[in-house]
Amino acid sequence: MVMPLSSLIAHSSFGDYLWQEKASVTRAEQLREVLDCVVDVESIEDLVSGISKASMAVRINPYLLSLIDWRSVKDDPIRRQFLPLASEMTQSHPLLSLDSLGECEDSPVDGLVHRYPDRALFLATDRCPVYCRFCTRSYSVGTDTTSVVKVRASPTNERWKRVFDYLRMTPAIADVVISGGDCVRLKADQLLEIGTSLMSIPTIRRIRFATKGLAVIPMKITGDRAWTDALIKLSCIGRTRGVEVSLHTHFNHPREITPYVVRAANLLFAQGLMVRNQAVLLRGVNDNATTLTALVKRLGDLHIHPYYVYLCDPVVGIEDMRVDVATACRLEKEVRGYTAGYNMPAFVVDAPGGGGKRLVHSYERYDRDTGLAYYAAPAVKRGRLFVYPDPLHALSPSARKRWADPDLSRQMVGSIAHEAGQCEAA
Repeated sequence: MVMPLSSLIAHSSFGDYLWQEKASVTRAEQLREVLDCVVDVESIEDLVSGISKASMAVRINPYLLSLIDWRSVKDDPIRRQFLPLASEMTQSHPLLSLDSLGECEDSPVDGLVHRYPDRALFLATDRCPVYCRFCTRSYSVGTDTTSVVKVRASPTNERWKRVFDYLRMTPAIADVVISGGDCVRLKADQLLEIGTSLMSIPTIRRIRFATKGLAVIPMKITGDRAWTDALIKLSCIGRTRGVEVSLHTHFNHPREITPYVVRAANLLFAQGLMVRNQAVLLRGVNDNATTLTALVKRLGDLHIHPYYVYLCDPVVGIEDMRVDVATACRLEKEVRGYTAGYNMPAFVVDAPGGGGKRLVHSYERYDRDTGLAYYAAPAVKRGRLFVYPDPLHALSPSARKRWADPDLSRQMVGSIAHEAGQCEAA
């Protein structure tokens, strides 16, 4: 039986990560029961309808539900990240896709993305403690939805072995990110297996474990000592071998930094683990200088390095959440200077189609009318240009009308590609 929200928040086991997992809402009908008498019927139906249309299945724990201001459902920045409203969803830009970064094309073996010369991304699992609406791997992560049949990346030893074999045969790779999915859903012995296997490869000098767990289920860090001790043990072993082991996490709004987070972050800092944050710039969540500045400063106070602020990847179904390139450039200027330079995140776009991360203002050409920004990536794929499309809502009515016409869409892409090519050649 599903408890109403008030009972979930007041539950005696609220601080237990296992209870948080067990009490997570994973079906729209459960959400009806949890929110009964908390929000109006119209808003509940809006949420249920949004979930039915989304690329990501719903999975949200009581901890996150407790952070949402249910008196302001439409505008709440936490709700917007995890629970879609059908009324806010808009038509996707025609250049959007499920695998917008072209990860499948850059995977020499199943579960390993080798895009940069000396770095690789190891997708160790397809499971997460919660599901974000804007997930860049909506093609893989989570359960199937009515619109997406997922490409599974299950955590199996056989699949991992092929990844390790490839890394041993590719000495150029010195840096490996372990992600998925989310590393917090790996067991302690799996963390140790992955970490020790990677450290047995002499050419690997940096290992980064990626988890949103610190932000969305921080009681896991303090409560599952086997998991946290495994991570700390790997960090200690790494220091004796000259291998940096770090944790990369994902906070988007200062309200996500709670007393639970402070305790978890202090524990990691006391054990000497490097923690970095990669935020995503999201419309209606953190797309203003006040919010971003507060986030950066609060992370810095917890010794969490604000590493990146990404433009939201152009994934199908999240057009209403994306922010345009011009706004990202403006926010970078406004935020810079409020904190020390080493705590200032780089504002980047992960260039669609496999160009990798580029500074958001480093475009070769940016046409504000069509909303197309082109980026070159000489160290990744020399001679190619990668386009990032502004969201349709940031364009003029006439531009939106042109994008709705397939023939005009192709002409706009071709025209700016030609001009960008001339810029690169120059």
